[in-house]
Amino acid sequence: MSRTAVTRPDELLKAARRSAVHLEMRDGYMLDDPALHAWRRGVRHDPADRSAWWRPWLDVVAEAVSRGVEIRRARIVSEPVSEYIRYEYDVTFPNVAAGEQVRWLPRRLASTLTLPGNDFWLVDGRLVVWGHFAGDGDWLENEATEDVAAVRLCSVAFEAVWERATPHDEYKII
Repeated sequence: MSRTAVTRPDELLKAARRSAVHLEMRDGYMLDDPALHAWRRGVRHDPADRSAWWRPWLDVVAEAVSRGVEIRRARIVSEPVSEYIRYEYDVTFPNVAAGEQVRWLPRRLASTLTLPGNDFWLVDGRLVVWGHFAGDGDWLENEATEDVAAVRLCSVAFEAVWERATPHDEYKII
């Protein structure tokens, strides 16, 4: 398998020329995240107060979108959703405001899809960056490859999920 230097998501978007797609398939990530703990305490961002929730990641997304990069994120989720997915759903509006397209797919609708074993980013249809996580959702490392078979698997899987998934503004948490 051909490998390339491991890259962070912000670096991937800065280097993207046409597209960046991200498939998330876990029901929980980074459960020690301070933002998640604040959300549990009832902290919610006011959509009208952009200065309170705009953060460096969203600047990167907005800049890439302004260059014509299409950024799409699909999430496969178990239903009823986990507490983490409720949190993730609540904090997705800034991603959408920055220009990212986000869709949700109930896991039961993904049963007949061929999916890779890990979350991934696919950039410009040529570079896959796998996200490796521990069982409890803690991020371990990224692994990048330009292997043609891996690129094809991720491209086909993402498009199949995207086709079945519901846009963020239409998806209802259950």
